Amino acid sequence: MRFFVKSVALAAAIFVASASVATAQSQDPGEVARFYAGMSVPADSAVGKFTKDPAWQNYAKAFDGTWEKADEKQFKKVRAWTEANVKGSKDTLYYFFGGPDFLYANLFYPNAKTYIQVGLEPVGPIPTVDARTVHSLPAVRAALEHSLNLSFFITQDMGARLGGQSVRGALPLLYVYLARSGATVKETTLIQLDKDGKENPAEGFKGQALAPGVKIVFTKDGTERTLYYFRSDLSNGGVVASGLLKFAEKFGQGNALFKSASYLPHGGGFSTVRDFVLKHADVIVQDDTGVPIRNFKPDEWALNPHGVYIGPIPIFGMGPEGAAQQLWHPKNKPPKLEFGIGYRNRIIDSNLLFAARKEKKN
Repeated sequence: MRFFVKSVALAAAIFVASASVATAQSQDPGEVARFYAGMSVPADSAVGKFTKDPAWQNYAKAFDGTWEKADEKQFKKVRAWTEANVKGSKDTLYYFFGGPDFLYANLFYPNAKTYIQVGLEPVGPIPTVDARTVHSLPAVRAALEHSLNLSFFITQDMGARLGGQSVRGALPLLYVYLARSGATVKETTLIQLDKDGKENPAEGFKGQALAPGVKIVFTKDGTERTLYYFRSDLSNGGVVASGLLKFAEKFGQGNALFKSASYLPHGGGFSTVRDFVLKHADVIVQDDTGVPIRNFKPDEWALNPHGVYIGPIPIFGMGPEGAAQQLWHPKNKPPKLEFGIGYRNRIIDSNLLFAARKEKKN
């Protein structure tokens, strides 16, 4: 009897998994992303029929209002700052500590062809839509609340929200930000890196899952692009074991973004990632939680500070960095920011640094 029960349970699990795969294959991932984002899809499509639900229509209307308000208050100003200040960016963005924050990855680097984002949030299964999905949408929006209102995710909050049944992993959030940023998702594949940085299909992977991830192929502004998101330990020992940096270095010189990174790049325990960025990025946009100013060699980097530097918020138990105080000193007349960003997200408290690698003199 016990064997029979186990066999029935296993058969049921296989059936559910097979049905999920079949659904994912039959639904257009671009339409799924737009559904989660509260955006219109063809009414006669496999996803479109679910937009007739009044609950989805109310969700879409409310999300439109939220997005329009955030765009007017924040996003337009970030885009204007980017256009005026971020020069010479490359095709690849390294956004370690960024989690599923494609929103600001795209705002600061709208022309990147490859985005590599890393966080502690689980990847989750490939999103699909059925009659029950609409009931999970308020939880998706709630998971995005801090990101939309404060410009960053709170790790503990995300860990609680993305491990449940309503929002299973980071993929729904990535889908929302891709769709709302004007991208069309074309293909989504779950992947796993081995210790040598080789990309493998997640299904059937027999190694230790140290960097589970997803590869999303999408189009934006008529150009095909790729977003990689990995869940990985970025501490020195963890990142070496995962193969993540071996994977990343194949993309060569690129850009980097640090925002609300808990000041981890300031400590010795995360120096491997910090050094990777200093070697492989030619352009860096960051708030003061990123690479310490003292680590930028004056003969290699041109530093352009913006806003106001006060120092870490009290929760981190750190004092201001002396080199940062000197860089943001009023005598240097750093330009004002027109928007808030990072942990000190009021306009009068926020700072950003644009760092560009200097050309080597012959």
